[in-house]
Amino acid sequence: MKLALIIILVVVGLFLVIEVGLRSLFGFGNPLTYIADEEIGYLLAPNQRTRRFGNRIVINEYSMRSMAIQKTPALSTLRVLIIGDSIANGGWWTDQDNTISSLMTRSLKSLTIGKYNEIEVLNASANSWGPRNELAYLQRFGDFNAQIVVLLINTDDLFATAPTSLPVGRDRNYPDQKPLLALVEVWQRYIIKTQTIPELKAVHQEPGDRVGINLEAIKQIQALTQKNNSQFLLVMTPLLREIGEPGPRDYEIKARQRLLEFTKAQQITYIDFLPLFNSTPNPQALYQDNIHLNLPGNQFVRQIIERSLLAILDVPTSQNDSKVNQL
Repeated sequence: MKLALIIILVVVGLFLVIEVGLRSLFGFGNPLTYIADEEIGYLLAPNQRTRRFGNRIVINEYSMRSMAIQKTPALSTLRVLIIGDSIANGGWWTDQDNTISSLMTRSLKSLTIGKYNEIEVLNASANSWGPRNELAYLQRFGDFNAQIVVLLINTDDLFATAPTSLPVGRDRNYPDQKPLLALVEVWQRYIIKTQTIPELKAVHQEPGDRVGINLEAIKQIQALTQKNNSQFLLVMTPLLREIGEPGPRDYEIKARQRLLEFTKAQQITYIDFLPLFNSTPNPQALYQDNIHLNLPGNQFVRQIIERSLLAILDVPTSQNDSKVNQL
């Protein structure tokens, strides 16, 4: 009887140690949760804080990866809104302070920019969003009176399908509630077999001219920003496999050309990072994986976007040049 009690205590103690370790060291048991939305598809649930693998993640009341904000900024505040997918969001592998928006906030605060004495760079983003998700978000929430709206996409977003809420609560990467235990999350994420969502097949096989549909969504985003007297900047990062030789695939080259012609016709300020990455000595060092950027990648993108922002804001040449010299 005494031996059995000892065994039970050891098992319980081991369970507690593992559970606490998984929570404190890796953040398991407290994943970011999502909410389904008929128009947007899905959003990060508002007002969340967690740590994943040591990286701090904060989601505000507007489902942004940003700290809490006032819907309308003070007149003395320069507000930039970055909207995008996981590139902008940063994911679990990026600490809150190392997202593109946070890096830009700190950098811009070191400058004197006209009448502004406060700087806010907001981050409205979610994994796998495409232009139609982003348009629906802006139609729902507006652009928060941002002076500049930056749409940050990657090459795959030109082929993005229509918004859908199907993954929410059914895909392990889009949970709609917290697990009871950290061990439960580990079991669900890494041990049990991934369950497919049959209805997604029809979504992924969306017919028609997807590139054209997404360009139309970008056009509507531009129109929305113009209506709100905001400046619009379009930015696209490449997939890792597009860098170097042989470069983008044929269908990507055609889509890229369509995008370039579209931006010229619409008079959209456009930054294509493919030639910029190709011009760096070791572009592979900018990537976390085959699509997402790491901290050096975020820094590089931040610097290039910031250069365009400073030009749009007509910041004195001396300050603009000093930032460019850091590239």
